[in-house]
Amino acid sequence: MDLRKLKTLIDLVAESGISELEITEGDGRVRIVKSPYGTAGLSPPMPLAAAAAVPAAPVAAPAAAAAAPEVPAGHMVKSPMVGTFYRSAQPGAEPFVSVGSEVKEGDTLCIIEAMKLMNEIEADKTGTIKAVLVDNGSPVEFGQPLFVIE
Repeated sequence: MDLRKLKTLIDLVAESGISELEITEGDGRVRIVKSPYGTAGLSPPMPLAAAAAVPAAPVAAPAAAAAAPEVPAGHMVKSPMVGTFYRSAQPGAEPFVSVGSEVKEGDTLCIIEAMKLMNEIEADKTGTIKAVLVDNGSPVEFGQPLFVIE
């Protein structure tokens, strides 16, 4: 894809109400994501009064940490977006993968629904699924671990 076309696409995303655009052309793939605050890495401004009004969180007891489920060691596949996690393409269908499933790089692991768009999340490593860390239909956050591949 030439730079003029890429610049046109960036301008289109910047001027429109969309927050993300992904285009596949031949062997190339471009994904443009617009930051809701203009510049990547910046967080929304928080008024000082609101910051002062937020009470400090109590320190968690060590027992709460001990109650967390054991996550096996291995490669973590993390959520690339905020949305709703689905293990299968349709309700009642077989999940894409389960614990013990062999996956190759590029295989679909799950779907994350974000703003009424279904986004297939692919394996970024070949291996065996050691753990599924999210329940079907649960909300997920950006960077949240979804799977462990070994």
